[in-house]
Amino acid sequence: MANPAPLLIDAHAHVFARSLALAPGRRYAPETDALLEDYLGHLDAHGLRAGVLIQPSFLGTDNGYMLDAIRQAPNRLRGVAVVDQHAAPDELERLARGGVVGIRLNLIGQPLPVLDRGGWPRLLACLRALDWHVEVHVEAARLAAIVGPLRAAQCRVVVDHFGRPAPATGAADPGFQWLLEAARDDGVWVKLSGAYRNWSEPDGPAARQAARLLVEHAGPERLVWGSDWPHTQHPGVTYAQTYQALANWIDDIDLRLRILAANPSRCFAF
Repeated sequence: MANPAPLLIDAHAHVFARSLALAPGRRYAPETDALLEDYLGHLDAHGLRAGVLIQPSFLGTDNGYMLDAIRQAPNRLRGVAVVDQHAAPDELERLARGGVVGIRLNLIGQPLPVLDRGGWPRLLACLRALDWHVEVHVEAARLAAIVGPLRAAQCRVVVDHFGRPAPATGAADPGFQWLLEAARDDGVWVKLSGAYRNWSEPDGPAARQAARLLVEHAGPERLVWGSDWPHTQHPGVTYAQTYQALANWIDDIDLRLRILAANPSRCFAF
């Protein structure tokens, strides 16, 4: 009997509608809808069988739209929620039953949370009990100040978008250099995603260098790929471009397959 096709996974995408209530203090508002049927169409067109939906920052802690999307395709989708530090354990368990496997801290332009105060210690304990990860989206210069405490609290961490090195310095960014060492820790994962948020040529030499350094220094076991669909604030980017970029960064077919299948299957509980 032939082996089944591997479960190829897009580890970072968003769904939303402009008609939804937007969170106060948001950094921006979406200009178009990003509907589930369109996203699933992109997966199908590129031979991908599953995806991880990330709660958009502009929707705040109302994860309802994302949960509804997962309910429509529960075998294909997982979710990463945004929650308040005082979220009750039963609310987190409800999210887990709905297919959520982690929370996101989108800290771009925001102060870093103080994780030993307020509701954070109890929240982090709940995340450990649920075996959830904490996804971190923050500038590379501040990675150590948030990833370090999260790992000290024994939380598994997923770092977004190559760790967001400064465009002017790229892989030489001291924060990215810190990430190369930090990602030797088996509790730290990195997403090869959103390269166009870091570099003007997302499939060019700077992005390739960053990807290959992550493979070389951190190892290939905890790298995942994400489309970052629908590429908010970057309307010229296409899904096909983001998928092709992975092949431009990583020449080895077996390694790409690990990044697309085995790694995200483990990380996001498929």
